[in-house]
Amino acid sequence: MRAESPGPQHEWLDADAGPVIRPYTLTGGRVRPTVGLDLVAFVLADRAVDPAAHPRLHPEHRRLVELARRPVPVAELAAELDLAVGVVRVLVGDLLARGLVSVHGPAGTAFLPDDNILKAVVSGLRAL
Repeated sequence: MRAESPGPQHEWLDADAGPVIRPYTLTGGRVRPTVGLDLVAFVLADRAVDPAAHPRLHPEHRRLVELARRPVPVAELAAELDLAVGVVRVLVGDLLARGLVSVHGPAGTAFLPDDNILKAVVSGLRAL
C-alpha cells in the first residue's frame, strides 16, 4: 500500500506526470512568433553557435539549437520537443531574432504542377 503524500492532491496530476509547465510560460505569454514560420520551413543553426554561451536562453531554446545542427522542419522540432507547434514557432522566432538560427522556407509553388495536370494524371490512373 502506498502512503499518500502530505499536502493537497490534484486529480489532474498523477505521480508519473512530473512537473507540469504551461506552454505560455515557455513563451512568456506570447502566442504569435515575431516572424511567420511555415510548418515545413527548415531551421538551421550555425555550427559555430554555442547555446551555453547564451545564459539567458531557456532549456527549450538550447535544445532547439542542438536539434537544428542539421536542417530540420518546424513540425519535426515540435514533435521532437513534444511541444505545440505554436510554442515552437515562438521559440524559433526568438532564436532567429538573436541570430542563432536561420530559417529557410519551402520551395515556391512555381515549380509545382498545374491542377489540370494533376487531374489528368488522376483520371489516367483511374482508367487503368
